[in-house]
Amino acid sequence: MTIDASLLEVIACPNCKGKLIFAEQNNELVCRGERLAYPIDEGIPVLIADRARSLDTDELEQVQK
Repeated sequence: MTIDASLLEVIACPNCKGKLIFAEQNNELVCRGERLAYPIDEGIPVLIADRARSLDTDELEQVQK
């Protein structure tokens, strides 16, 4: 699955309002600033902080900038 680039331009991390990056390998949207990964459920980004998972340093480095 891919995310439309125009969608990534208008959505933001609900915590810090920072840019989100699509991590295709895990089908998640990642906020590098908050070190959180938001799931994508049936093609819909779930931008709820309680549903996000924390990323460790190794996982964060794997996400493209």
